[in-house]
Amino acid sequence: MSEAAGGTARTPGSIQVIERMMSLLDALAAAPDSASLKHLAQATELHPSTAHRILAAMTSARFVERHEAGTYRLGIRLLELGNIVKSRINLREVALPFMQTLHEQIGEAINLGIRHDDEIIYLERTSSGRALVRVVYLVGGRAPLHLTSLGKLFLAAESAPQVRDYAKRTSLPGKTPHSLTTLDSLEKELDKVRRHGIAYDDEEAELGLKCVAAPIHDDEGHIVAALSVSAPADRHDPDWARQVRETADAVSHALGFIGHAQ
Repeated sequence: MSEAAGGTARTPGSIQVIERMMSLLDALAAAPDSASLKHLAQATELHPSTAHRILAAMTSARFVERHEAGTYRLGIRLLELGNIVKSRINLREVALPFMQTLHEQIGEAINLGIRHDDEIIYLERTSSGRALVRVVYLVGGRAPLHLTSLGKLFLAAESAPQVRDYAKRTSLPGKTPHSLTTLDSLEKELDKVRRHGIAYDDEEAELGLKCVAAPIHDDEGHIVAALSVSAPADRHDPDWARQVRETADAVSHALGFIGHAQ
């Protein structure tokens, strides 16, 4: 038999072993604590001897840990690999395809921002090409947190003392007559953001421009970035809140977040 033929013959069996290994990993992930061989065999519909053989190989590779009681749980090697993947994730690269899809759906500018100290930094922007107002903040631009829908999401994640400290440090400068320049007005706005999980900029950074933003969470549930839709006030659509939230949630999921923001 040729090497090629031999390889072809072995492929289905190799794939089957991988599929069984993945089913065992899924079963271990679903178990609240260590799981017995019997439980894992039942959960994966594998014969106990088959499950035991594959678990032994995964234990040897540190993907699974076996305890003296004959139970199994996920191994430290998965954490090591997960940390490597996490360190190599490029937020902009992950978010950009989702931003482009949303841009195609609504035809308006989509913004991606992160927090740095007391400011939002714009990492990426898809331009609508038809804005009738001057957009102040482009890629690489910065803005005070309280002036943008993106920044309000980060402030809403902080405690009341932290928000007061922010107000004291920055003095809450304004850009337009709509800007929130007092601690009382900012706290009321942040309370709305916490209740709805969505933030708005109602001509607060630029007259004639409205924005709506939703948070992006990492695998630990922390807000690491935010997405917003910005457009002239007369084109603002209330349904964008739902669309930007769904897109931000999709980016969060791609980053490993499996819960829901509170």
